[in-house]
This record gives sequence, C-alpha cells and structure tokens, in this order.
Amino acid sequence: MTKRIAVVAGDGIGPEVIDAGMRILDKIDADLAFTYFGWNADEYLRTGISMPPGAMDDIRHNYDAVYLGAFGDPRVPDMKHAADILLGMRFQLDLYVNYRPVKLLNENLSPLKGKGMKDIDLVIFRENTEGAYVGMGGNFKKGTAEEIAVQEDVSTRKGVERIIRHAFEFARQTGRKSVCMSDKNNVMRFGGDLWLRTFEEVAAEYKDIEHFHMFVDALTMQMVRAPEMFDVIVTNNMFGDIVTDLGAALQGGLGVAASGNIHPGRVSLFEPIHGSAPKYAGKDIANPIGAILTAAMMLEYLGFNDQAARIERAVIAAIDAGETTSDLGGSLGTKAAGEAILRRL
Repeated sequence: MTKRIAVVAGDGIGPEVIDAGMRILDKIDADLAFTYFGWNADEYLRTGISMPPGAMDDIRHNYDAVYLGAFGDPRVPDMKHAADILLGMRFQLDLYVNYRPVKLLNENLSPLKGKGMKDIDLVIFRENTEGAYVGMGGNFKKGTAEEIAVQEDVSTRKGVERIIRHAFEFARQTGRKSVCMSDKNNVMRFGGDLWLRTFEEVAAEYKDIEHFHMFVDALTMQMVRAPEMFDVIVTNNMFGDIVTDLGAALQGGLGVAASGNIHPGRVSLFEPIHGSAPKYAGKDIANPIGAILTAAMMLEYLGFNDQAARIERAVIAAIDAGETTSDLGGSLGTKAAGEAILRRL
C-alpha cells in the first residue's frame, strides 16, 4: 500500500536539507507518494495565514507522515507561523512521543575523551504534548515594576503514563536493558510526584527491564561523564528539550540529529532538530545528514526497515570517507554532501 507523505520544507536552511533528504527518498525502493506544502515565513508574510483552513484535518485523514524542515525567520519576531504549524501539529495531532536516538556514527565525532561508538548509543523519549509548553499562565501588571508572570507546568496521569509505557515497550522490543526516568521532583513536587509514582507502577509490569530515576542535573552530568550507563531515557517536555540537545552534541552536533514526533499507529511528524539557521540559508553549507537520517527514521516508522538501514549505512560510509560538510571536518557543501550519501545507495 502506498504511503502518503506531506513534505513541508519550511524556512532558512530547511528547503536545502529537505531537498537532500528527498533525493534519498526518491532513490530508495519504497512505495511512497509525496505532496509538497508551501507553509513558511514567506507565505505567512504574504497572506497572514500560517496554514489554510482545513489543513490540519487534511493531514490527519489523508497522510501517513509529515516530513518537515525547520521553522523560524527573523522577519516574524513572534514566530507565530512556526508555533501555528509545528506546535499546532504536535498538539492537534496528539504527537505525544518525541523520539530522539543518540548514536555516535564515527569515533572521530565524539566530543568526549575516551568515549566512542560503543559508549554513545542511547534513546531519549520526551513527553511532547504537556508540561511547560501548553502555554498556560499569564502576566499581571505587565510592563510595570510590580509585574507578575505565571507559567504553569501541566502533567496528566494519561500523558505521563503513555510516554513512560512507550519507553518501556521500546526497550523491550529493541533489546535494551534499562529505562531511566529523569525529573526534578525534589523541587517540582506535585508534577514530580505524579511522574515518579507512575514510573514505578509501570516499571512493575516490565520486570525484565531495569529501571532507575535521576534528577535532571545529575542526568546531564552523567550523560557527559558516563553515557554508556544509559539505554533509554524518558523525561518531561521541558527537560527533554534540553537533554536532547545535549544528546545531539554527544553524537557529533545538531547537524546529524534526527527526531520523530509520533503517535503510534497514526500520522506522525519527522524533522531534523537543528532549526532553521537563517544566517546560513542559501549558502550551501548546512549539514544534510540530520534531514537524511530523519527520512530514514520516517521510513522505519512506515515499515520500510531495510530501506532505513541502507540509508544509515550510506551515511556512515560517507562520514568514514570524510565526504561531509565542514562541521564534521569535511569540505563539501550541502548538495555535494547529500550526493556523496546518495551514491552509496
């Protein structure tokens, strides 16, 4: 059955890296159909509309996945179009799993002394629809010396349990031995209590998987000091946003990091994590590997496991040969780096 993919290249370097990914997807042997959507800052500035009416329902009912570039443009200082599109999809499509593999693909990319490919191979699951990102709160006496700002962090039993359960299921299905839950429940006592209680209750159903808890400050320290101690990490929206960027640094930088925003069994969203980087747009210097590995992740989600593995092997071979962009020590531009991977397919 043909899998339908919505392609949204976005802003900044998004179109360049998504083009590299699309060249890979066009080459790979998989039954895919692509539809391009021109939602970006240019369109928003021209029309005042982030997404046309009915677009979210169209995505929800008629597509299997969304392949997304990045959003952000200095001409839209409040980033309204980015929030409408990216956060809109995460919340309205209920994409509660943010999936971030942290896998070192070449020994030379490790920033940690004495730590290599056998040490840096973990997965982080970030709760993606709750926490501090729900936008609840407000300002009182705004703009005065007595201003008060309140930002609320929201956790539900349903939301916490399903991301924790997903982490344990992933560990079991992929042969990983442990799940670490990270929070700051010694300070954020009410939400933290819900997370810890739920973690222990779910863990009791997975006696074959080791489980342990860490405060997030200790977690970040140990990710740098001893990344080999982690198989699967699960955490909330805010802390997940932070530790996944740390994870990207461990695997060689934002340019090689892929991510999925997933609701298992439903249309899901796949994007490289590096952002739109407007100052690099159009200069043919952005690293396309994050977008290409994101394409592989999307294929795996859609059931094309062999094709996804072929793409990862091609990426590793290009890195091993030094045929990369400058952030990984190579001398190629975006397009040429993508072509170096394409040739290895």
